[in-house]
Amino acid sequence: MKPSLRIILTVTLGLSLILAFGCSTDPEKGEEGTTSGQVGKKKHFLAFGGGPTGGTFNFFANKMASIISVNYEWFDVSPKGSGGSAENLRTLNKNGIDIGIVYSGDAFLGRNGKLQCDTTRYDKVRALSFLYGAPAQLVVRKDSGIASARDLEGKVVAIGNPGSGAALSAERFFKHLGMWGEMEHRNLGYSQAAADFTNMKIDAFWVLVGYPNSSIIEAASHTPITILNVHEDAVQSGFYDLYPFYSKVIIPKDTYEGQSTDIITFQDAALWCASDIVNDEIIYDCLRAVYSRQGLTGMVTAHKAARNMSVKNGIKSVSIPLHPGAIRFWKEQGGDILENLLP
Repeated sequence: MKPSLRIILTVTLGLSLILAFGCSTDPEKGEEGTTSGQVGKKKHFLAFGGGPTGGTFNFFANKMASIISVNYEWFDVSPKGSGGSAENLRTLNKNGIDIGIVYSGDAFLGRNGKLQCDTTRYDKVRALSFLYGAPAQLVVRKDSGIASARDLEGKVVAIGNPGSGAALSAERFFKHLGMWGEMEHRNLGYSQAAADFTNMKIDAFWVLVGYPNSSIIEAASHTPITILNVHEDAVQSGFYDLYPFYSKVIIPKDTYEGQSTDIITFQDAALWCASDIVNDEIIYDCLRAVYSRQGLTGMVTAHKAARNMSVKNGIKSVSIPLHPGAIRFWKEQGGDILENLLP
Protein backbone atom coordinates (compact mmCIF):
# COMPACT_ATOMS: atom_id res chain seq x y z
CA MET A 1 0.00 0.00 0.00
CA LYS A 2 1.35 3.42 -0.93
CA PRO A 3 2.28 5.72 2.02
CA SER A 4 -0.13 8.44 0.86
CA LEU A 5 -3.07 6.00 0.71
CA ARG A 6 -2.17 4.58 4.14
CA ILE A 7 -2.24 8.10 5.63
CA ILE A 8 -5.63 8.85 4.07
CA LEU A 9 -7.14 5.63 5.46
CA THR A 10 -5.72 6.27 8.93
CA VAL A 11 -7.13 9.80 9.07
CA THR A 12 -10.52 8.59 7.79
CA LEU A 13 -10.69 5.85 10.42
CA GLY A 14 -9.76 8.31 13.16
CA LEU A 15 -12.50 10.74 12.15
CA SER A 16 -15.03 7.93 12.07
CA LEU A 17 -14.15 6.88 15.63
CA ILE A 18 -14.46 10.46 16.88
CA LEU A 19 -17.89 10.84 15.26
CA ALA A 20 -19.06 7.50 16.62
CA PHE A 21 -17.77 7.72 20.19
CA GLY A 22 -16.45 11.18 20.91
CA CYS A 23 -19.77 12.69 22.03
CA SER A 24 -20.65 9.81 24.37
CA THR A 25 -18.05 10.82 26.95
CA ASP A 26 -19.49 14.30 27.54
CA PRO A 27 -22.87 15.08 29.14
CA GLU A 28 -25.43 16.64 26.84
CA LYS A 29 -26.48 19.95 28.33
CA GLY A 30 -30.15 20.85 28.43
CA GLU A 31 -31.53 24.33 27.80
CA GLU A 32 -31.47 25.28 31.48
CA GLY A 33 -28.06 23.80 32.23
CA THR A 34 -29.33 20.48 33.54
CA THR A 35 -27.64 17.30 32.39
CA SER A 36 -29.60 14.86 30.26
CA GLY A 37 -28.89 11.76 28.22
CA GLN A 38 -25.48 11.03 29.72
CA VAL A 39 -24.23 7.56 28.81
CA GLY A 40 -23.03 5.30 31.61
CA LYS A 41 -24.95 6.89 34.50
CA LYS A 42 -26.18 4.35 37.02
CA LYS A 43 -29.97 4.25 37.50
CA HIS A 44 -31.03 5.67 40.87
CA PHE A 45 -34.41 5.14 42.50
CA LEU A 46 -35.25 7.91 44.98
CA ALA A 47 -38.13 7.89 47.46
CA PHE A 48 -39.52 11.40 48.05
CA GLY A 49 -41.51 11.93 51.27
CA GLY A 50 -44.48 14.22 50.63
CA GLY A 51 -47.58 14.59 52.78
CA PRO A 52 -51.29 13.96 53.14
CA THR A 53 -53.67 14.18 50.19
CA GLY A 54 -54.84 17.77 49.69
CA GLY A 55 -51.80 19.30 51.40
CA THR A 56 -49.10 21.45 49.83
CA PHE A 57 -46.38 18.91 50.67
CA ASN A 58 -48.20 16.46 48.42
CA PHE A 59 -48.37 18.88 45.47
CA PHE A 60 -44.71 19.87 45.82
CA ALA A 61 -43.39 16.31 46.15
CA ASN A 62 -45.33 15.16 43.10
CA LYS A 63 -44.16 18.04 40.91
CA MET A 64 -40.54 18.02 42.06
CA ALA A 65 -40.31 14.25 41.54
CA SER A 66 -41.63 14.73 38.00
CA ILE A 67 -39.19 17.55 37.19
CA ILE A 68 -36.17 15.53 38.36
CA SER A 69 -37.25 12.34 36.59
CA VAL A 70 -37.94 14.17 33.31
CA ASN A 71 -34.60 16.00 33.39
CA TYR A 72 -32.50 12.93 34.15
CA GLU A 73 -33.11 9.57 32.55
CA TRP A 74 -31.02 7.88 35.25
CA PHE A 75 -33.33 9.11 38.07
CA ASP A 76 -36.63 7.47 38.94
CA VAL A 77 -38.12 9.59 41.72
CA SER A 78 -41.21 8.25 43.45
CA PRO A 79 -43.31 10.55 45.69
CA LYS A 80 -44.56 8.86 48.85
CA GLY A 81 -47.61 9.90 50.87
CA SER A 82 -46.93 10.48 54.55
CA GLY A 83 -48.31 12.07 57.69
CA GLY A 84 -46.21 15.14 56.94
CA SER A 85 -43.27 17.01 58.42
CA ALA A 86 -42.41 15.08 61.58
CA GLU A 87 -42.94 11.70 59.91
CA ASN A 88 -40.67 12.74 57.04
CA LEU A 89 -38.03 13.93 59.52
CA ARG A 90 -38.02 10.61 61.36
CA THR A 91 -38.06 8.55 58.17
CA LEU A 92 -35.23 10.54 56.62
CA ASN A 93 -33.19 10.11 59.78
CA LYS A 94 -33.38 6.31 59.53
CA ASN A 95 -32.87 6.41 55.73
CA GLY A 96 -36.38 5.13 55.04
CA ILE A 97 -36.71 7.76 52.30
CA ASP A 98 -34.02 9.64 50.38
CA ILE A 99 -35.49 13.15 50.16
CA GLY A 100 -38.55 14.80 51.70
CA ILE A 101 -40.19 17.98 52.92
CA VAL A 102 -39.86 19.04 56.57
CA TYR A 103 -40.84 22.23 58.35
CA SER A 104 -37.93 24.34 59.52
CA GLY A 105 -39.24 24.35 63.08
CA ASP A 106 -39.53 20.55 63.26
CA ALA A 107 -36.10 20.13 61.67
CA PHE A 108 -34.52 22.51 64.21
CA LEU A 109 -36.29 21.12 67.27
CA GLY A 110 -35.81 17.53 66.13
CA ARG A 111 -32.09 18.01 65.61
CA ASN A 112 -31.83 19.25 69.18
CA GLY A 113 -34.07 16.57 70.73
CA LYS A 114 -36.84 19.01 71.60
CA LEU A 115 -39.88 17.75 69.70
CA GLN A 116 -42.99 17.30 71.83
CA CYS A 117 -42.75 14.05 73.81
CA ASP A 118 -39.72 13.01 71.75
CA THR A 119 -36.16 13.56 72.95
CA THR A 120 -34.55 11.71 70.02
CA ARG A 121 -31.97 13.77 68.16
CA TYR A 122 -32.73 13.59 64.46
CA ASP A 123 -29.25 14.67 63.39
CA LYS A 124 -28.83 12.62 60.20
CA VAL A 125 -31.08 14.93 58.18
CA ARG A 126 -29.63 17.66 55.96
CA ALA A 127 -31.31 20.62 54.28
CA LEU A 128 -31.27 21.21 50.53
CA SER A 129 -33.28 24.41 50.13
CA PHE A 130 -36.15 26.64 51.18
CA LEU A 131 -39.38 25.87 49.34
CA TYR A 132 -42.13 28.15 50.65
CA GLY A 133 -43.58 29.82 53.70
CA ALA A 134 -46.39 27.83 55.36
CA PRO A 135 -48.85 30.07 57.23
CA ALA A 136 -51.00 28.76 60.06
CA GLN A 137 -54.64 29.04 58.97
CA LEU A 138 -57.32 28.48 61.59
CA VAL A 139 -60.71 28.16 59.90
CA VAL A 140 -64.08 28.69 61.63
CA ARG A 141 -67.61 29.35 60.39
CA LYS A 142 -68.39 32.99 59.75
CA ASP A 143 -71.54 32.85 61.91
CA SER A 144 -69.88 30.95 64.80
CA GLY A 145 -69.10 34.00 66.93
CA ILE A 146 -65.49 32.75 67.32
CA ALA A 147 -63.17 35.73 67.01
CA SER A 148 -59.96 34.39 68.56
CA ALA A 149 -58.17 31.10 69.17
CA ARG A 150 -59.03 31.60 72.84
CA ASP A 151 -62.74 31.31 71.95
CA LEU A 152 -62.30 27.63 71.05
CA GLU A 153 -62.81 26.43 74.63
CA GLY A 154 -65.15 23.44 74.52
CA LYS A 155 -65.01 23.27 70.71
CA VAL A 156 -63.93 20.42 68.41
CA VAL A 157 -60.87 21.33 66.34
CA ALA A 158 -59.14 19.27 63.63
CA ILE A 159 -55.37 19.81 63.80
CA GLY A 160 -53.90 17.64 61.02
CA ASN A 161 -52.65 14.09 60.65
CA PRO A 162 -50.67 12.48 63.50
CA GLY A 163 -46.98 13.26 63.03
CA SER A 164 -47.63 16.17 60.68
CA GLY A 165 -46.09 19.62 60.98
CA ALA A 166 -49.61 21.02 61.25
CA ALA A 167 -50.46 18.85 64.26
CA LEU A 168 -47.18 19.66 66.02
CA SER A 169 -47.53 23.39 65.40
CA ALA A 170 -51.12 23.36 66.63
CA GLU A 171 -50.07 21.55 69.79
CA ARG A 172 -47.26 24.06 70.41
CA PHE A 173 -49.55 27.01 69.86
CA PHE A 174 -52.57 25.85 71.85
CA LYS A 175 -50.45 24.53 74.73
CA HIS A 176 -48.68 27.87 74.86
CA LEU A 177 -52.06 29.61 75.10
CA GLY A 178 -53.19 27.17 77.81
CA MET A 179 -55.97 25.97 75.50
CA TRP A 180 -54.81 22.43 74.66
CA GLY A 181 -56.78 20.78 77.45
CA GLU A 182 -59.78 23.09 77.02
CA MET A 183 -60.86 21.86 73.59
CA GLU A 184 -61.30 18.55 71.79
CA HIS A 185 -58.54 18.15 69.21
CA ARG A 186 -58.81 15.57 66.45
CA ASN A 187 -56.08 14.26 64.17
CA LEU A 188 -57.64 14.61 60.73
CA GLY A 189 -56.00 15.21 57.37
CA TYR A 190 -56.94 18.39 55.55
CA SER A 191 -59.41 16.84 53.10
CA GLN A 192 -61.23 14.94 55.84
CA ALA A 193 -61.21 18.01 58.08
CA ALA A 194 -62.81 20.12 55.35
CA ALA A 195 -65.49 17.45 54.81
CA ASP A 196 -66.25 17.16 58.54
CA PHE A 197 -66.33 20.94 58.85
CA THR A 198 -68.85 21.16 56.03
CA ASN A 199 -70.94 18.42 57.66
CA MET A 200 -70.94 20.25 61.03
CA LYS A 201 -68.95 17.50 62.77
CA ILE A 202 -66.19 19.87 63.90
CA ASP A 203 -66.14 23.56 64.80
CA ALA A 204 -62.77 24.54 63.34
CA PHE A 205 -59.75 23.17 61.51
CA TRP A 206 -56.09 24.11 61.48
CA VAL A 207 -53.79 23.88 58.49
CA LEU A 208 -50.12 24.83 58.12
CA VAL A 209 -49.67 25.14 54.37
CA GLY A 210 -48.98 27.52 51.55
CA TYR A 211 -51.97 29.49 50.36
CA PRO A 212 -54.37 29.12 48.72
CA ASN A 213 -55.09 25.67 50.17
CA SER A 214 -57.45 23.35 48.31
CA SER A 215 -59.15 22.07 51.48
CA ILE A 216 -60.00 25.59 52.65
CA ILE A 217 -61.24 26.44 49.15
CA GLU A 218 -63.47 23.37 49.29
CA ALA A 219 -64.85 24.27 52.73
CA ALA A 220 -65.49 27.88 51.69
CA SER A 221 -67.45 26.72 48.64
CA HIS A 222 -70.03 25.11 50.97
CA THR A 223 -69.97 27.26 54.11
CA PRO A 224 -69.05 30.93 54.69
CA ILE A 225 -65.77 30.92 56.64
CA THR A 226 -63.50 33.15 58.67
CA ILE A 227 -59.76 32.59 59.11
CA LEU A 228 -58.68 33.85 62.51
CA ASN A 229 -55.90 36.33 63.21
CA VAL A 230 -53.54 34.16 65.29
CA HIS A 231 -50.64 36.61 65.08
CA GLU A 232 -52.22 38.80 67.75
CA ASP A 233 -52.53 35.84 70.15
CA ALA A 234 -48.93 34.87 69.35
CA VAL A 235 -47.62 38.35 70.18
CA GLN A 236 -49.60 38.75 73.37
CA SER A 237 -48.57 35.32 74.67
CA GLY A 238 -44.86 35.58 73.83
CA PHE A 239 -45.10 32.69 71.37
CA TYR A 240 -42.43 34.15 69.04
CA ASP A 241 -39.96 34.49 71.91
CA LEU A 242 -40.15 30.77 72.63
CA TYR A 243 -40.30 29.66 68.98
CA PRO A 244 -38.21 32.15 66.96
CA PHE A 245 -38.41 30.12 63.74
CA TYR A 246 -42.01 31.31 63.32
CA SER A 247 -42.56 34.71 61.73
CA LYS A 248 -45.43 37.07 60.98
CA VAL A 249 -47.06 36.82 57.57
CA ILE A 250 -50.08 38.35 55.83
CA ILE A 251 -52.46 36.36 53.63
CA PRO A 252 -53.91 38.95 51.21
CA LYS A 253 -57.62 39.61 51.07
CA ASP A 254 -59.61 37.73 48.42
CA THR A 255 -57.31 34.71 48.68
CA TYR A 256 -60.41 32.72 49.66
CA GLU A 257 -64.07 33.14 48.83
CA GLY A 258 -65.68 35.74 51.09
CA GLN A 259 -62.37 36.92 52.58
CA SER A 260 -62.68 40.71 52.44
CA THR A 261 -59.68 41.63 54.62
CA ASP A 262 -56.05 40.59 55.02
CA ILE A 263 -55.35 37.76 57.48
CA ILE A 264 -52.43 38.30 59.85
CA THR A 265 -50.94 35.02 61.04
CA PHE A 266 -47.57 33.34 61.54
CA GLN A 267 -45.70 30.94 59.31
CA ASP A 268 -43.10 28.20 59.37
CA ALA A 269 -40.86 27.49 56.37
CA ALA A 270 -41.05 24.27 54.37
CA LEU A 271 -37.58 22.90 53.65
CA TRP A 272 -36.48 20.35 51.10
CA CYS A 273 -34.33 17.86 53.02
CA ALA A 274 -32.37 14.64 52.48
CA SER A 275 -30.83 11.78 54.39
CA ASP A 276 -27.17 12.53 55.04
CA ILE A 277 -26.07 9.32 53.29
CA VAL A 278 -27.50 10.24 49.88
CA ASN A 279 -24.69 10.72 47.36
CA ASP A 280 -23.52 14.33 46.94
CA GLU A 281 -23.75 14.17 43.14
CA ILE A 282 -27.37 13.00 43.30
CA ILE A 283 -28.34 15.95 45.50
CA TYR A 284 -26.47 18.36 43.25
CA ASP A 285 -28.27 17.06 40.15
CA CYS A 286 -31.68 17.23 41.87
CA LEU A 287 -31.12 20.86 42.81
CA ARG A 288 -29.98 21.73 39.28
CA ALA A 289 -33.21 20.32 37.86
CA VAL A 290 -35.64 21.97 40.25
CA TYR A 291 -33.88 25.36 40.40
CA SER A 292 -33.42 25.72 36.65
CA ARG A 293 -35.57 28.39 35.02
CA GLN A 294 -37.76 25.70 33.50
CA GLY A 295 -38.03 23.82 36.81
CA LEU A 296 -39.08 26.90 38.77
CA THR A 297 -41.66 27.81 36.13
CA GLY A 298 -43.09 24.32 36.44
CA MET A 299 -43.27 24.61 40.22
CA VAL A 300 -45.28 27.85 40.13
CA THR A 301 -47.59 26.33 37.54
CA ALA A 302 -48.20 23.37 39.85
CA HIS A 303 -48.86 25.44 43.00
CA LYS A 304 -48.93 29.16 43.73
CA ALA A 305 -47.08 28.60 47.02
CA ALA A 306 -43.95 28.13 44.88
CA ARG A 307 -44.01 31.81 43.84
CA ASN A 308 -41.19 32.62 46.30
CA MET A 309 -38.96 29.75 45.18
CA SER A 310 -35.86 31.21 43.58
CA VAL A 311 -32.09 30.95 43.55
CA LYS A 312 -32.04 34.18 45.59
CA ASN A 313 -34.26 32.65 48.31
CA GLY A 314 -32.62 29.24 48.06
CA ILE A 315 -31.33 28.94 51.62
CA LYS A 316 -33.70 31.39 53.30
CA SER A 317 -35.01 30.19 56.70
CA VAL A 318 -32.84 27.05 56.64
CA SER A 319 -32.41 25.99 60.27
CA ILE A 320 -30.19 22.88 60.02
CA PRO A 321 -26.90 22.10 58.23
CA LEU A 322 -26.92 21.76 54.46
CA HIS A 323 -26.12 18.56 52.60
CA PRO A 324 -22.62 18.68 50.99
CA GLY A 325 -24.22 18.37 47.55
CA ALA A 326 -26.38 21.40 48.36
CA ILE A 327 -23.38 23.37 49.62
CA ARG A 328 -21.66 22.79 46.28
CA PHE A 329 -24.76 23.89 44.36
CA TRP A 330 -25.46 27.04 46.37
CA LYS A 331 -21.82 28.12 46.38
CA GLU A 332 -21.88 27.91 42.57
CA GLN A 333 -24.96 30.17 42.65
CA GLY A 334 -23.08 32.73 44.74
CA GLY A 335 -24.83 31.88 48.00
CA ASP A 336 -23.32 32.90 51.33
CA ILE A 337 -23.09 29.69 53.38
CA LEU A 338 -23.18 30.67 57.05
CA GLU A 339 -21.18 28.63 59.56
CA ASN A 340 -24.31 27.17 61.20
CA LEU A 341 -25.31 25.65 57.83
CA LEU A 342 -22.09 23.64 57.48
CA PRO A 343 -22.24 19.92 58.43
